[in-house]
Amino acid sequence: MTLKVAYIPEHFSTPLFFAKDNGYYSKAGVDVEFVPVIEGSGRLIKLLNEGMVDVAIGLTEAFVSDIGKGNNKINVVGTYVESPLCWAISSGKNRDEITKAEDLAGKKIGVSRIGSGSYVMSYVLGLQLKFPTPYFSDFPVLSNFKNLRDAVNQKYVDEDGKAVDADAFMWEHFTSKRYYDSGEIKKIGEIYTPWPSWVVTARKETDKEQVRKFLDAVREGIAYFLENPDAAVKHISTHLDYSADDAREWLKTVKFNEQIGKKEIDWERVVSNTTKVLKTAGVLEEKPEVDENLQNNIYSLVH
Repeated sequence: MTLKVAYIPEHFSTPLFFAKDNGYYSKAGVDVEFVPVIEGSGRLIKLLNEGMVDVAIGLTEAFVSDIGKGNNKINVVGTYVESPLCWAISSGKNRDEITKAEDLAGKKIGVSRIGSGSYVMSYVLGLQLKFPTPYFSDFPVLSNFKNLRDAVNQKYVDEDGKAVDADAFMWEHFTSKRYYDSGEIKKIGEIYTPWPSWVVTARKETDKEQVRKFLDAVREGIAYFLENPDAAVKHISTHLDYSADDAREWLKTVKFNEQIGKKEIDWERVVSNTTKVLKTAGVLEEKPEVDENLQNNIYSLVH
């Protein structure tokens, strides 16, 4: 069988393609077809649910949220990135009334979708800055990074011809940086996830042994990534939307899980910490079945 793997085409995908380029998937005995997804983790979940892909790699909070709500079609099977994700907080280039994160209390925060990382992190921000509740006035849903950039610059028009604007949004720092450098948007702050940032998730129907083999190859891809930083910089600056300097800076901040497929998921860091914030954000309810769903559908595939 061919294992269809959905991924977000950002710098975090580099070890996946090192594994491909070096023949690690073939060596492990698994045939992999990669499916790029620019829309983010919500789209990854949709593709998994519809059986369009077998495995997806995306943001921890998105998968924990969906499983907690009762999605029993998928399993989180391993942590891919151990380090937290740095989310940049951005506003429009000419929004002179917004210069820092503290200015966002009661404002409109653009999100890719309700329940997404960009949505959940707004609640982390509100909690950390002790904003009065409700923290924000609205969450315009804008689907993707480009629409978010247009909305804070008051240039976005939806499919119905309606103008939709936002005061700010949150997106991964290095993905955003190019647009700070070009002057399209401005950075007004940053915030880190209080949990490891990326996980690997599989459909329940997917052959578990094939997923284990995939994780074995990814582990080799991570090892190659760590041993060859210059090759990582070249790959990122050649195939993805980043400068070589930004790629080098990112390498200093990221920690991939070198033991993926060999060690258990850290429940406290990956699940408990994430769930607490999701409940505060109203994404998950304070119900026993939420915890049961998580217990039943988040577990490591360890040899």
